[in-house]
Amino acid sequence: MLGKFAQMTFMSFNKSPILLIIVFSIVTGCTAVKELAERIQLKRAKPQEEIVIKPKVMSSTPTTEKIPTKIKEHKDERVLVSLTILSNPIVSPIREFRAAWIATVDNIDWPSRPGLSSYEQQAEAIELLDFLKRNQFNAIIFQVRPQADALYKSKFEPWSYFLTGEQGVPPDPYYDPLSFWIEEAHKRGLELHAWLNPYRAHHVKGKTISQESIIKKNPEMVYQLEEGYWWMDPSLKATQDKTTEVVMDIVKRYDVDGIHFDDYFYPYPSYNGGKDFPDDKSWYLYVNSGGNLSRGDWRRNGVNTLIERVYKEIKAEKKYVKFGLSPFGIYRPGYPSTVKGFDQYDKLYADAKLWLNKGWIDYFSPQLYWPINKEGQRFPDLLKWWQSENTLQRHLWPGINVVNKNPTPASNQEVIDEITLTHELVPKSIGTIHWNISSLRNNPNLADVLLEGPYKKEALIPSSSWLDTKLPDAPEVSITKESELVNIKWKQKYHNEIVFKWVVYYQYENTWKYKICMLDEISISLKKKMKDDTGSEIVLKNIIITAVNRFGNESKQTVIPISL
Repeated sequence: MLGKFAQMTFMSFNKSPILLIIVFSIVTGCTAVKELAERIQLKRAKPQEEIVIKPKVMSSTPTTEKIPTKIKEHKDERVLVSLTILSNPIVSPIREFRAAWIATVDNIDWPSRPGLSSYEQQAEAIELLDFLKRNQFNAIIFQVRPQADALYKSKFEPWSYFLTGEQGVPPDPYYDPLSFWIEEAHKRGLELHAWLNPYRAHHVKGKTISQESIIKKNPEMVYQLEEGYWWMDPSLKATQDKTTEVVMDIVKRYDVDGIHFDDYFYPYPSYNGGKDFPDDKSWYLYVNSGGNLSRGDWRRNGVNTLIERVYKEIKAEKKYVKFGLSPFGIYRPGYPSTVKGFDQYDKLYADAKLWLNKGWIDYFSPQLYWPINKEGQRFPDLLKWWQSENTLQRHLWPGINVVNKNPTPASNQEVIDEITLTHELVPKSIGTIHWNISSLRNNPNLADVLLEGPYKKEALIPSSSWLDTKLPDAPEVSITKESELVNIKWKQKYHNEIVFKWVVYYQYENTWKYKICMLDEISISLKKKMKDDTGSEIVLKNIIITAVNRFGNESKQTVIPISL
């Protein structure tokens, strides 16, 4: 951390004893800032007097506007803060969604086993979050409803067996895991997306079914499958109401950044021993009531109704909460023509292409778990096809498989190459979700090559322009200096704005760099002078502080020259 500078304070307009107003250019580089600064002569102004500084004429015709510029005496030194607001950013952070799935079903990722104490659970959670922060990730997909149960305090569903070892029993000592995860994730600048299974009522590893389970309370809504799973009937309005109720309870009560469904719609055929889903009762009820859809279309219609409803209800409550889906990676064999394999449209009754075409999601993460050169399921062929169907240009952030019991340099390079392909094939909104966090942690060589390669620099999550385009206000900034250090502080301008992060840009000589700061980080110190990689001395020239809101929109950049 760094020291203090001669004080610069942005005071409120009506309290400033001295006012300077600069007419300035909207510029695209720091050269104009330097030229403007050189032409400013500091002078004492009468109260509320405007001093108009006309910018030097530039090669292109700039737009100008008047800005109140505040000064404050610090000891015997008069300090002028001259500002230049840019219509186009000088430098922008990388925009990329870097996420990992954290599965709680069967204790795949967390907690490591049922029945750990609350302290042990929290310690494990902190380890996972610190790992992601250290490796430049910015989001987690955290499973909170693995089998119609809850890893949070719910009045609708019982506490999860995978948490405490007994369904319906809360953690001891008591705490709310979802609240804990959200708070700790946000401290590290990580978005948290709550991941729910919409229809699974009981997993084979879920042990005893409690009296609080939907299986006991609403047996008319569920079916038992051959392999021991229980599944809700997706065609029933009662099922749609139940899942929507659970989703909206989370959205209303918790500060989540997203809601996430995976690929489990109707169950995979193997869950029922290869037999058809046992929904004869609801099917014949539909037919006898005059329904004329085929059985497949009727099933798909029930799932479609839920997806559309959940999306719209989330947006009506909290528009910034993203809704994401990660369906099976193949839509249907033959889409595109080179693709063979499982047919989710016909077997899971998931019309994933429709959801993407209709824009019922904010991000779409097909599980593309096959290698780049896998015949019949080539990663680039599938990604390009999904992008061709992304007609409304929602976020397309594929899920990739990093599970490897015996990782090699070649298998690690495969992961890097897949991420590189997402950059090339979906350049407008880059992102990847990694299955899963345990595999990342258990492969330190992969974590290293990610950090040395595509994740070397920290990134902001891409904005969602279809949700909101309004920019937040830039923060109020004050600067002080010491002999070798510049101290910068900032604060939110209006507290009714939902700010999530700050970005600090700083320029030494002709090179701009940036640091992404968490919401509670409101100061930074920079050296006035330092050595570059060649050993030459470089001088701090300019800084910019911006705010980023929950939609991912960033405030305009205001260049603040640093006078040493």
